[in-house]
Order: sequence, then structure tokens, then C-alpha cells
Amino acid sequence: MARTASAPENFESAISELERIVREMESGELSLEHALERYQRGVGLLKFCQKTLSRAQERIRILEADTLQPLPSVGESSS
Repeated sequence: MARTASAPENFESAISELERIVREMESGELSLEHALERYQRGVGLLKFCQKTLSRAQERIRILEADTLQPLPSVGESSS
């Protein structure tokens, strides 16, 4: 029976775990079943990170009252 993966404590721990999963999968030493389990965990961590970043972005919008301006592209001067 597959174990239920716990939610990461925070964004940084999710990123660290994602990095470990990538290294494990790139090693080529995982069985197919284990690779699929690690991939599934990685997808869950990715969704957690995306949701966390989206919430942070929304908080910034609120704090800045939607006055954020895009950064100038490389080579553009800020006049």
C-alpha cells in the first residue's frame, strides 16, 4: 500500500525536497515503481510551491495597491 506523503513545512523545504528528487531521478538508479512514486511526490511539491508563490504574489499586489511596474528589460534605461 502506498504511503500518504506529508505536506512540506514551508516553501524552502519543498524546494529542497524537489532538488533531492531530481537528483535521485537523474541518477538512473531508481526502479520504475520508485521513480513513479518520486515523480508523483515531485508533482505534489511543485503544486505546493506554485500555490505558495501565487499567494505571495497576491499579498504583494495588495501591499503595493497594484502599483507594481514591470522591471525594464536588459538594455532599457529607466527614464
